[in-house]
Amino acid sequence: MGPTSREPDPADETATDARGIDGAAIAEVLEHGELELVGQVRGASNATLVCDAVYRDDVVRCVYKPVRGEQPLWDFPDGTLAGREVGSFLISDALRWSTIPTTVLRDGQFGPGMVQRWIDGPDDGHAGDDQAGDGDIDDGVAHGRLDLVDLCRSDAVPSGFHRVIEAYDSRGQEVTLVHADDPRLLRMAVLDVVINNADRKGGHILAGADGAVYGVDHGICLHREDKLRTVLWGWAGQPVPAELVADLEGLLARLTDRTGALRTRLQTLITTTEVAMLVERIRAIIDRPVMPTPDRSRPIPWPAF
Repeated sequence: MGPTSREPDPADETATDARGIDGAAIAEVLEHGELELVGQVRGASNATLVCDAVYRDDVVRCVYKPVRGEQPLWDFPDGTLAGREVGSFLISDALRWSTIPTTVLRDGQFGPGMVQRWIDGPDDGHAGDDQAGDGDIDDGVAHGRLDLVDLCRSDAVPSGFHRVIEAYDSRGQEVTLVHADDPRLLRMAVLDVVINNADRKGGHILAGADGAVYGVDHGICLHREDKLRTVLWGWAGQPVPAELVADLEGLLARLTDRTGALRTRLQTLITTTEVAMLVERIRAIIDRPVMPTPDRSRPIPWPAF
């Protein structure tokens, strides 16, 4: 699944990636199903529970993050992260980019929180092993094993990957943070600009078993101030493709309809000022469709994975 701790016990045969259930049905199961606790994600900064949502004859594995388990942040209001996750999904869904798994806001065993569809990764037997646990670099290139976002030797960056930053491992070897030159990642990078993602780590990018690429962990997005921090800087300064700009124009039309369902829903999740700044960011991309550059004090989240 890539370098992320969002992984249940592989021996648990009840796991499901909701195959055979359409998007609307998945949302219904997540919103109304009984949440049966499977486990907890260790090492997550906020309480993150793995559950099976059971509704009628359908079961959808999901992640449940109760508001009461959110850690306070100095620059985001307390208790707002779940709403920001849902708001980010609604924006991705309105664009029809399918970048963020189905996400709802609902009550659960530990109170209200965000519930999001679990993403099963391809069973390739080595996902997430490219970065060695001792801080050194496994030669992923030699084994054809680079993930969508990864580290590799600086002298072995393959074609089809963008360099992001250079660094050194614990042995003093030069390494490079890279990401794939993949249109699915480009779409995610544009979405991050739109939602002002302050925490796009490599571990928040999941390759799904369905062939799609998903972004997770959008709790610190949609702030009114510019807080973009991402590992997806490979397209910095490059034009935004015309088809993505056209999608943004459609999103802008929906958001500027002050009585529209999307704007009305977002205003229950984030502040009126944050909605207004969302609209301004979209307008800015449409007016000048060029990806931003990392000329800022903190361009990359830390840790990068």
